Amino acid sequence: MTSHDTDYELLSAQLKSLCEADPWWLPVLSNASALLYSTLPDLNWAGFYLMHEGHLTLGPFQGKVACINIALGKGVCGTAAQEDRTQLVRDVHAFPGHIACDSASNAEIVVPIHKDGQVKGVLDIDSPIPARFDERDREGLEQFVKTLEEYIVWN
Repeated sequence: MTSHDTDYELLSAQLKSLCEADPWWLPVLSNASALLYSTLPDLNWAGFYLMHEGHLTLGPFQGKVACINIALGKGVCGTAAQEDRTQLVRDVHAFPGHIACDSASNAEIVVPIHKDGQVKGVLDIDSPIPARFDERDREGLEQFVKTLEEYIVWN
């Protein structure tokens, strides 16, 4: 299965149903990470880092044990949060300052999540397959995050 086989519209619809069941951020992000991890092929990590006291802190995820805190501007996640821009990295080993939480990761995509116009956190997805993510994944995952932003309740 390639990324082009992924039905991102269906994923966003499933996420919307999960949000409608209970929009509180903890169950939503927990189920969202499970949904992505179980649906997208060739992943070794799918989850969230959330802004906390000026840096990113580990949130709900599926995969191996992960880094707990990431400074803004550091690694792919910190860069996505600081620049407020999706990072699609085909080779993480060529990314300046890459943080290797799992040495098996070779490709990564990180999408900022917003609340009231500010970055609230990031969706982070890793793959052991080099160049695993493409522009279709970027578009689909950005739509997935827009669904989160529309429905999630943070307090």
